[in-house]
Amino acid sequence: MLLSARETADVLGIKLDTLYAYVSRGLLSSVEVAASRERHYEAEEVERFRAGRGGRGRAEPLMPLIGSAICLIENHRLYYRGRDALALAEAATLEDVAAILWDEKAPGVGIVPGTVMERCGAPCASGPGKRRLGLIERCQMQLAQFGAADLAALDLSPIGVMRTGRLILAALAACVGESEPSPQPVHEQLARGWRLAPAGADVVRRCLVLLADHELNASTFVARCVASTGATPYAVVSAALAALSGRLHGGASAAVEALAGELLATDAMSAMAARLARGEALPGLGQPLYPKGDPRAVAILAAARTAVPTRAEWIDQVTQAALRLTGQQPNVDFALGIAATVLGLPPGSALGVFLVGRAAGWIAHAIEQYETGMLIRPRARYTGRSPVTSAAA
Repeated sequence: MLLSARETADVLGIKLDTLYAYVSRGLLSSVEVAASRERHYEAEEVERFRAGRGGRGRAEPLMPLIGSAICLIENHRLYYRGRDALALAEAATLEDVAAILWDEKAPGVGIVPGTVMERCGAPCASGPGKRRLGLIERCQMQLAQFGAADLAALDLSPIGVMRTGRLILAALAACVGESEPSPQPVHEQLARGWRLAPAGADVVRRCLVLLADHELNASTFVARCVASTGATPYAVVSAALAALSGRLHGGASAAVEALAGELLATDAMSAMAARLARGEALPGLGQPLYPKGDPRAVAILAAARTAVPTRAEWIDQVTQAALRLTGQQPNVDFALGIAATVLGLPPGSALGVFLVGRAAGWIAHAIEQYETGMLIRPRARYTGRSPVTSAAA
């Protein structure tokens, strides 16, 4: 039996917006119905979900729900302010997408990042001390240095944050690529530092665009929380970087990168099966928001095959082996780690591409959060012992 959206919302005792949020997060699935533009819901699945949530009228969001006009995940597609991210990835640069995400009316107008960098100091110096740090920590140190010198970052108006955002993107690109800042698009800066041919540079560009935002993921939620306190964009991005470093978030791409390096010299199926036999998980597989497969991963892997045709068969072998062994499709972390490997990028580059691209989204969410003027302060649902009153004691 199928239920309409309204019927489903009534059964669960929630609003339609909350229902759609559950679907976008993969907590409920919807189905298409012939001759109808509205999606429907399996009654049995809805009832199981309702029972697991504690009964009618008591359903609570599993996480905070925050209204946003920046990113939409719907019907296995990703949209930036209503524009198809996969279509944008065909030709747009990260700067183009940042202008869309930031709702920038005059893209690129304002201070040239390089002039501010001269005042703030050398980008992400790579001396012995800093090389002992991880990439995330080096980027955070760079942002702290810039934030201390850039008093204009205290301007939290949309125009002010866009100006700071451009500087942050340039600083992160210079840090990841270990190169001097440049007025070139970010993907060209990184490609120059990594000595990539044009085809490889285009893969990096595509990755940056497809990673620019992904709704309210962990690092983006952290970014919005920090922005809600009135902290500067430097603090916003630094905090988001800390969240991104976790093994269940951006760290997954680094894990795939390490695995891919091992698989280059051995049979993919045998090596991954042995890993599973040892009780070790295969990273970068499955994405609850895309039950039929992550379209970003499909696009990135296709671009990698084209850019490095000598590795096309190997890419297919690895992805097919992972699917056969686990039944899960590759997600964007998997695709990013594989792409970095076949392009011959330095270790850690997959995470570097991720953080530079996602910084554009963090800035967009910071702008949106600053404009609300509201502090994000979720409540906790207490699950501990019952309090003991003085009378009972």
